[in-house]
Amino acid sequence: MDSIFHEKQEGSLCAQHCLNNLLQGEYFTPVDLSSIAHQLDEEERMRMAEGGMASEEYRTFLQVREQSIYERLWQVISNALRVWGLEIILFNSREYQSLMINPINEKAFICNYKEHWFTIRKLGQQRLVCQCNKLGYSK
Repeated sequence: MDSIFHEKQEGSLCAQHCLNNLLQGEYFTPVDLSSIAHQLDEEERMRMAEGGMASEEYRTFLQVREQSIYERLWQVISNALRVWGLEIILFNSREYQSLMINPINEKAFICNYKEHWFTIRKLGQQRLVCQCNKLGYSK
């Protein structure tokens, strides 16, 4: 590896920086991730509308549509990585435990701390932590 790519934090775009640092290049823009989020929203709205747009459940869904930023960003990150044929397996999930994966052998981790996304990954023989200088979101 000739050089290490690190996208510096700008604004509240830690999910974008997390993905680009993971993939080691400028692969995702805010527009790309916004498009994925919009697609997820539309798919969710269409599933909820299957029971009828006049139903109480659908009307409640439209009123309470706001989902936590953490949950929505997790879905956006997961869908963005599928474009590259990559799959996220939650560290504390049953699937992860059943696969008996040794974390030391993994190439990368996507982490969330206080609603801030960052990447920990191996580069060549080195391990690099790419963490932005400021939190993208705070409580």
